[in-house]
Amino acid sequence: MTTAPLTIDPITLEILHNGLRSITDECFIALMKSAYSTNIKERRDHSATIMDRNGQLIVQAEHSLPIHIGSMLGLMHAVLKKYGREGVRPGDIFVANDPYVAGGSHLPDVNLGMPVFVAGELVAFICNIAHHADIGGMAPGSMAGGMTEIFQEGLRIPPVKLFREGELQQDILDLLLLNVRVPEERRGDYFAQIAACKLGERRLKELIATHSAPVITTAFEEIVTRTESRMRAAVATIPDGVYRFEDVMDDDGLGAKDILIKVAVEVKGDRINFDFRGSAPQVQGNINVTTSATQAAVCYTLKALLDPQVPNNEGILRVAQFTTEPGTLLDASFPAACAARAHTCQRIIDVIIGALAPALPDKVVGAANGANTTAVFFGRDPRTGRDFLYLETMGGGFGGRATKDGKDGVQVHITNTSNLPVEAIEMEYPLLVDSYGLIPDTGGAGKNRGGLALRRVVKPVGLDCQFNGAGERFRNQPWGVFGGKPGATGRFFIQSDNGDVTKLSNKPDTTRLRTDQSLVVETPGAGGYGPPAERSRAALEEDFRSGKFSAEFLRTHYGFEPGRLAGGSGEGE
Repeated sequence: MTTAPLTIDPITLEILHNGLRSITDECFIALMKSAYSTNIKERRDHSATIMDRNGQLIVQAEHSLPIHIGSMLGLMHAVLKKYGREGVRPGDIFVANDPYVAGGSHLPDVNLGMPVFVAGELVAFICNIAHHADIGGMAPGSMAGGMTEIFQEGLRIPPVKLFREGELQQDILDLLLLNVRVPEERRGDYFAQIAACKLGERRLKELIATHSAPVITTAFEEIVTRTESRMRAAVATIPDGVYRFEDVMDDDGLGAKDILIKVAVEVKGDRINFDFRGSAPQVQGNINVTTSATQAAVCYTLKALLDPQVPNNEGILRVAQFTTEPGTLLDASFPAACAARAHTCQRIIDVIIGALAPALPDKVVGAANGANTTAVFFGRDPRTGRDFLYLETMGGGFGGRATKDGKDGVQVHITNTSNLPVEAIEMEYPLLVDSYGLIPDTGGAGKNRGGLALRRVVKPVGLDCQFNGAGERFRNQPWGVFGGKPGATGRFFIQSDNGDVTKLSNKPDTTRLRTDQSLVVETPGAGGYGPPAERSRAALEEDFRSGKFSAEFLRTHYGFEPGRLAGGSGEGE
């Protein structure tokens, strides 16, 4: 006698889906609230998910980072390949980070995964990922320029059991902490991740106790199937054809410049493929990406352009197909350095947006700030006698849109982390933020202008410290669309109290910063949307009145004289 397939009505499915999302959101908040590092507790550089027993993504917390989606999938696939289901036990917690053997995207993102068993049967995994401010290697923060192979970037963690049937493997934890800077902070972040896993396991078991394991596992597949169907319907609205675009990375920090990324997007009915063949070979510097990171960028862009409200799960992955060539920038081969992979992911997003602009003119935006302008400060705090490490990836301009201006001073696209408040920096670290604000005239002109860049000036207090960083869109401007003008580039420089200025490279190695010096970070702006001649007079007057754009900028790019009737008139007057 065969058993009829279990069915779930739409209302019950929605209730279950929201219950699962609530679990991941609670895990996300618990990790944030209990973490030690500002990068997690303030900037929220972490994610939480529920995976099914086959390692498929079912639910991702609302505020999770899009870039983490590929890494968590990679962890599950690596765990199941290594251990099989028979090697997974109740109470186990797996840890991994390596891009080449554990499906990660760079070493600072450490994945944890915990199985959920009911009546002796594996039902699901609770997973989270957190960006640790340091994972060891040749430079504080583990992401500096000058790295040429993954061995220099930090501790490589294959899939191993941090907990074995509920028991902490202290020797594994000791090994993790011995190889990092500021180990007390790292330990606190690890235990925040562990607590979030255990919380998720409890909550999922409570939900299963109410609805039964068969109902929950059936809901898993229904959630994924409905997302896939919804995404395919969205793809089918794009006119069939092949859409092409290319752009370049500024440099790899080791001599290679204007590094090509190209895409051909082929749409046929409800099928879409992103073909990146012809992109540059992998480079010596650390801007290479593995396919887990490329996958995350493709999934994010497809969702953002076609259906921003669709839930993040395996259904999007089934639709977002892509093609790469091994040994290239977007499909790097071991042991290529990849710590700064987020910069390249942002450019992948830009090229997809550029390619699909003719097909989706109302959905695309001007090129954004390149994001992840990374700044790392490391030294010994004179107040405590203990090492500190401050890491931040700063935002900048977001591109002009079809119906409105771009956003000023924000993180964009795949790395939606939060701003780190000045108060948090000065309270936690021996650093003084001399100034922090928007940079006028950095958004590209257009009917709808691009967003403005950020400027932050940081000075060590009572010590000399080390600085390293990485920037993109420091050489090549973020372009505009449909006649919009490019935004401004970014830069790093050191400013001494006596007025001397030392310009740094786009991806500087570790540099000494003295107490009489300040580090100045200026991030890129963003491109505009539409011809500048079509910007309304009211908008131009507000541009000037707000102080965001100078009279000279408005005169040069719009032929507009603030306070006069001549010039600059356009739609919306």
